[in-house]
Amino acid sequence: MNRLAAHRPPGGRRVLRLGTLSLLVRPRTALVAIALVGVALLAGAAALTVGSLPVPFGAVPGAVLGIADDATVVRAVQGVRLPRVLSALGAGAALGISGAVFQSLSRNALGSPDVIGFTTGAATGALVQIVLFGAQPTQVALGTVVGGAVAAGLVLLLARRGGGMAGRQMILVGIGIGAIASAINGLLLVRGTIDASSQANLWLSGSLDARQWGHALPVLLGVAVVLPVVLLLSRRATLMELGDDVAEQLGVRTERTRLALVICAVALAALATAAVGPIAFVALAAPQLVRRLMRADAPPVVGGAAMGAVLLVIADLATQLLPVTFAVPVGRMTGVIGGLYLLWLLLPGRGSAEGRGWR
Repeated sequence: MNRLAAHRPPGGRRVLRLGTLSLLVRPRTALVAIALVGVALLAGAAALTVGSLPVPFGAVPGAVLGIADDATVVRAVQGVRLPRVLSALGAGAALGISGAVFQSLSRNALGSPDVIGFTTGAATGALVQIVLFGAQPTQVALGTVVGGAVAAGLVLLLARRGGGMAGRQMILVGIGIGAIASAINGLLLVRGTIDASSQANLWLSGSLDARQWGHALPVLLGVAVVLPVVLLLSRRATLMELGDDVAEQLGVRTERTRLALVICAVALAALATAAVGPIAFVALAAPQLVRRLMRADAPPVVGGAAMGAVLLVIADLATQLLPVTFAVPVGRMTGVIGGLYLLWLLLPGRGSAEGRGWR
């Protein structure tokens, strides 16, 4: 094996070299990402202990691996709680990555799939399947992906301006598309039968109840496939934040890169919505929260994924521990937390809008 050498360039960064390969590492970024992954795993393990059948924290590894002494505990963990936790981890990570990509492309902290209409468009596709066709979960998931793709196509098509696409323009067009999709969703709810409308309303609230392996595996597989692609394109995306003209002078094919990143982000947002329904706040806030922790110039992709997973798992755990007699959908819990977060950001004395990352 070649010798591993470390050098110290300016800015607190480290360059690790292994033979002809070089890797630029920011120690703070790496430590925060590792810490967030650890918190997500611990929160997930804690969530596996919560339910009508108490499971000691120490028995969780054995139950997950299927080697625990109590067969009932193994069935409860592997058949019910583990799919729920993995759905939360996968959907949270997917939303965190999607939010980081859109905020980088739009150069605006509001560039989130749930703000610029992609999540609402995905919900429209799901409601069409539920209300008009009485579809099964697999068909609902397919409708979600198609709805998100249609909304993304419309936003990209209408946001084009003079051969390029300004970030603010994409956000404004996305808000308009989201409003139209929301109106269509309302009409579908009125058009449907009582049973179909009730099922659609429950789906729209965003819930992790009754998640199965069929919900968890697609979003986990999507994150595993798309994340490396986004990481490969992240360097070009960082250059594009300097402006398309500058990026093209540095050799970046901006339109091709933007289209590839949008496809990746929309696919992740649609898979997350298909798994757990519309979830507010996570894609919007996860990249900004981790950006502050890492003191990074741009929304970090890996950190955004880890923070998204942390937020969704902890929100779901909180809904299960609330002292109420009814089930609280996790989508409502994230909405409440998101509202409080935005109010905190807007409190007087917290500096200018640009200082808070709102451009």
